[in-house]
Amino acid sequence: MPRKPRSDAIRNRRAILRAAGDIIRVDPQSLTIPAVAERAGVSVTTVYRHYSSADVLLGSYMIEVDTQIRDYSHDCNTAGPELFDDVLAEWGRIIEVYGPGLVQLRSRRGFLERLHSGDVAMQMVREAWERPIRRLLRAQEIEDDYFEGALFLFNMMFDPRELLDLRARDLSMTKVLAILKDAYLGALRGWHQAGTARI
Repeated sequence: MPRKPRSDAIRNRRAILRAAGDIIRVDPQSLTIPAVAERAGVSVTTVYRHYSSADVLLGSYMIEVDTQIRDYSHDCNTAGPELFDDVLAEWGRIIEVYGPGLVQLRSRRGFLERLHSGDVAMQMVREAWERPIRRLLRAQEIEDDYFEGALFLFNMMFDPRELLDLRARDLSMTKVLAILKDAYLGALRGWHQAGTARI
């Protein structure tokens, strides 16, 4: 049986990621292992135990966050289209913690280009959202052929920078997600009515 990670190791890794995100948000070039260790309140050795260099930490940051939402989605047992709401709420919690750092690391390449080229982070996004989005489509009586378009729209509308932009307008993350979910459902219905399943 594989051993579960120790709770202090999980805590340390989260603290390291939060610290890295804080530094990345202000100045990605100043990301160093000692700076991350100091901000996270852990030793330099502890950071090196998880990440062998600042470049590895930088490269791992977004994938680590995507892994969290993917694993949550896979482990969530909520039935029906409510699965989308549960995973979306978790995405909101993740953005509250890691979002400012993610904004600085967004790729200049388009979502579909990255998805079709086998980009690891985009594959994780697909794995995280495929089940919730397909259930939402079925509840809206929209065919599965629209999944990739729905994923594309989701990526645009629930981008960390847009969530944080709305969050800064004195809206709770719960309210932000509710507003965007309504807009998302409207966009899905419009896409479906246009009759363009494939993009």
